[in-house]
Amino acid sequence: MTDRPSPEIGDELEALMQFLYLAPVGLVQTALDGTICMINPVSAQLLMPLSRDGNLTNLFAALEGVAPALRHLCADFLPSQGMVCDGMYIPLSADRGSKSTSKVLSLSVVKLDDTRLMAVLSDVTVQVRRERELKHTDAWLNAILTNITDYAMFRLDGLGRIAVWNESIGRMMGYAPEALVGQPYSIFSPPEATTPEHLLDQLREADENGWSLNEGFRLRADGSQFWGSAMISPLPDQGPSPGDDGEREGLAPAYCLIIRDISDKRDANERQRKATYCDYLTGLANRRAFFEAAELELERRKLSTRPTAMILFDADHFKAVNDRFGHPTGDAVLCHLAAALSATFREVDVVARVGGEEFAILLPSTDLAGAAAVANRLRTLVETTAVMVDGEPIRYTVSAGVAAMDDSLTGLDGLMRRADQALYAAKARGRNRVDCWTPDCPTYKDHLSGGISAA
Repeated sequence: MTDRPSPEIGDELEALMQFLYLAPVGLVQTALDGTICMINPVSAQLLMPLSRDGNLTNLFAALEGVAPALRHLCADFLPSQGMVCDGMYIPLSADRGSKSTSKVLSLSVVKLDDTRLMAVLSDVTVQVRRERELKHTDAWLNAILTNITDYAMFRLDGLGRIAVWNESIGRMMGYAPEALVGQPYSIFSPPEATTPEHLLDQLREADENGWSLNEGFRLRADGSQFWGSAMISPLPDQGPSPGDDGEREGLAPAYCLIIRDISDKRDANERQRKATYCDYLTGLANRRAFFEAAELELERRKLSTRPTAMILFDADHFKAVNDRFGHPTGDAVLCHLAAALSATFREVDVVARVGGEEFAILLPSTDLAGAAAVANRLRTLVETTAVMVDGEPIRYTVSAGVAAMDDSLTGLDGLMRRADQALYAAKARGRNRVDCWTPDCPTYKDHLSGGISAA
């Protein structure tokens, strides 16, 4: 009687063979010399381009051109069973007409017993390509992080403490790496500029909005400061950070902090602001800045009953200064008057040069009498102080017109027109005086003769 497998065993063998043929990876069973005993369709598809005669009879022979060491590797494997090689990458290339194709196979070989080998093949071309791209990307990013000079980058834990940084921290900020481990990133801000609560608020803002950005002074290791931006963004959750004590209170597990030195940008903005709003000669606000600030102040006044006054100053006989002594001396006179104005008035007052030799001051919370008193003090100061030009004292005087805001005026134009009329009156009545606006002030400028003399 011939021994036959039981129906249950037969079903298992049939299921096993079905799995081998339908498996999504290549499976090849061979003898120890590489002779193929069983091969599934995936293996045949992967190996057929390597076959010279179109017949796959020996695994070692098929792979001889791309994996010549495989035969010796299997022959030298001494144990009766075990993993001979695991995940050996085998590059393949083929020319198909005008196209050249390449792929990478992964090969693992297991010694089943003293007579059989099982090879597992898979196409890992896409995986290898992705790994190569990631490696190139990592190298590219590492080069950026290492060589970039004006960005200091950090990895912060969930409480904003420094964990990792790039090399720019030394070049840009002068810190030794060992001095930063575990420090809160507020170490880079002046003590008066940040608090632990402010730090946590920035982290929460980054969690809510995806990023948090603020600009301000940053500290270098030597105590010097620069104007820098600090951007914080949450990183994907990669598990607990080292030293995580569970006190994050809903914060992300880690953050990326980028500090950039933007001193040049701030300086450029400041130069642009000065070009737009500052008088090039005296450094005071210019006409545009005066009108914008004055309009804003008058809008605020509408919400209160506080008084507001305006003074217009004009250097007397200024044309005579330029004609007799030259424009550089005229510029010196204007700068002298601007310095006197800056020293006389308060920070809340809006002081500006609004014309050639004309200066305007808006005084919040000051009535007509108070403004006139301040204007007279400055007039006296100018009259008694000489401007030294090339060792020669130059004396000059100023006239001033004062007006106060009242309910009959609707805006800045009316107030300035009244101050201008008062200034005309002061000049018409002999100059070197302060006049306050009254309804009978003249509306013309009286061009009196005269001049400014050297003392």
